[in-house]
This record gives sequence, C-alpha cells and structure tokens, in this order.
Amino acid sequence: MASDKTLSWAYSEEQTAEDQMMVLARAAAEDLGVSAVSPATGALLRLLVSISHSRTAVEVGTGAGVSGLYLLLGNPDLTLTTIDVEAEAQRSAREVFSRAGIRASRTRLIKGRSADILPRLADRSYDLVLVDGDPEEAPGDAEEALRILRPGGLLVIARALLDGRVADPARREPETVAIRGLVRDVLDRSPLSSLLPVGSGLLLAQTQS
Repeated sequence: MASDKTLSWAYSEEQTAEDQMMVLARAAAEDLGVSAVSPATGALLRLLVSISHSRTAVEVGTGAGVSGLYLLLGNPDLTLTTIDVEAEAQRSAREVFSRAGIRASRTRLIKGRSADILPRLADRSYDLVLVDGDPEEAPGDAEEALRILRPGGLLVIARALLDGRVADPARREPETVAIRGLVRDVLDRSPLSSLLPVGSGLLLAQTQS
C-alpha cells in the first residue's frame, strides 16, 4: 500500500508542466540554495487563488519567487506582499516577477523576519496567506495569519509534512515538532481544513465568515 501511494504521489507530481519562466525561477532558487514549492504544489496555489478570487495575499518566505509567481498567475488582479530575511533571494524574486511581465505595483517585497513584519499588517485585510518560512516560526506565523485574514480567507501552510518527517513519531527535531503541533492545532480548530500530501505537504484552512 505504501509503495502504491508513493507511486501515485510521484505520478501526480510529474503531471504539472512548467513554462520557461518557472524553469528559470527554479534554477535561480537552486543557485541560491533556497527551497521552492513543487510544480504540483505551485499549480494548486495558483488554482486556490483563482477559485477563491483572492485579490490580496501575503507570503512568508519569498525564496527566489517560485511560489509567489504561481500566486500572482492565479489572478491578474492579485497584489502580493512577500516577506523574507534574505535580500539576495528577494532581488532574484523581483527579477523573476519582472521577466514574467508582473507589474511592479502588484508586488511588495519586505526584507525582515516574519515575527517582526506580520504584526505590522492590518487586521482582516488579506484574502490568502501562505506560510513557507522557518518551520520553527510557522506556529507564530499562522497565528498572525489568522488575525490578518478576512472572514472566509485562506490560510495555506507549505511543507506541512516536511517530506514525511511529520508523519514519523520518532522524529523529534524542533522544526518537526513545531510543524506537527501546528498541523494538529489547525485541524482541531478549523472545521474547514485539510492536510494534503502534495509536494512536501500542504495544510489548508478557511477562516470562518
């Protein structure tokens, strides 16, 4: 059964074709040594933006711009605020967005720790928040996300399975424990939530209207 699930996961991941711009963004991420969401995860992010008609989004963890570009492509009217501690990664992301034809007015790149930046954002002002930063800081990021999300908004937590580590109770690294606790907390608190085995895991929750 486990091997069948692994094959199905691999098959689904291979079905998303990426254009040249996304390939270049991934190459930039590899050069910088930063992680990027899988193609299937990116496709789902784009779909979530589209079907939710999200117009304002916050991303914790800019990386080289792969996930941000997927979000921006989900709705031509979306504006994205993206946060990262690495200035070089954000420069790369800005170039990726520009080369993809994304207007500069649609993005706001903020350098800094999410713990410092998120508290400055206004309550109930965003349609979607993607948490994909430091796993140990994810619980705090998620709490801030719930505050700044509008009623009916989407909380999206990437790397929610940490490539299988979260599912293994023997794994007790601080970041694994933090994400495992966050997953349980979100699923317990939100009746509109789901943990999906796409990419490195994606946890979704919709705030109450």
